[in-house]
Amino acid sequence: MYLNTPPRRTIRLTRRGRLALIATGAVVAGTAVAVPLLSLESEKDVKPSSLVIPEGWRAGQVYDAVDKALALPPGSTRNSLAKAKLKLPSDAEGNPEGYLFPATYPLQLSGKKATPETLLSFMVDTADKKFNGAPVAAGAQRNAMNVYQAVTIASIVQAEAASKADMAKVARVIFNRLERGMPLQMDSTINYALNRSTLRTHTNDTRIDSPYNSYQRMGLPPTPIDNPGEEAMRAAINPAPGDWLYFVTVKPGDTRFTADFAQHQRNVAEFNALRKSASPAR
Repeated sequence: MYLNTPPRRTIRLTRRGRLALIATGAVVAGTAVAVPLLSLESEKDVKPSSLVIPEGWRAGQVYDAVDKALALPPGSTRNSLAKAKLKLPSDAEGNPEGYLFPATYPLQLSGKKATPETLLSFMVDTADKKFNGAPVAAGAQRNAMNVYQAVTIASIVQAEAASKADMAKVARVIFNRLERGMPLQMDSTINYALNRSTLRTHTNDTRIDSPYNSYQRMGLPPTPIDNPGEEAMRAAINPAPGDWLYFVTVKPGDTRFTADFAQHQRNVAEFNALRKSASPAR
């Protein structure tokens, strides 16, 4: 991600973008190993016993995964939301984004086959236990926010951090920009608004009319932008100390954080040069 006030032309490969290239279907686990659900289409005798929801999946991906795991028509899980009567915080206004907790869920519950309603309720109940415990609630209060805001920050951290080691630093960038009255300028929020995951964000993308456009809107987006895991949540309530306002992953394993815009521009230039040299000649 580039975080800058002047117009920009390119964007780094975000963690969210990389995940989208490899996460093509639900992940289901048998008794011994996890296997892609799509492979089961040719193995009719193998029945998954559980559903794995990875960290950082959006609600739409979770709905599709549940449909596939339960062999239901596409859209069934999304359409079941009203019947599920999920116990969400009032700030969510019925939107479970951020509260479909990443974990492994059994497809048999109390001896009965799981349904979209029971699986979604299980996920939200798990999130409620994880997020509303004393450590998270106290951490949110310590940072002058409520739990829903902490989950929203964690979702951005989950999408933007190139590694778990970077999560607390990314969280600090978010806090620093909020405290200074700067727009977050997070490309992951643009991707969420456009329902995509991409390697690049263009200037035109930053002009879209959306409450998730963190280039034009101040503060946090109205909801989480994915379903974060525990490490992202810990980072959101325990940001690393630092004055950083910008970061860019120049190459795998090399994410550079800085408070100096000129230095950030140099980092961005290095990233662009590396990307250009790696692009196949036409």
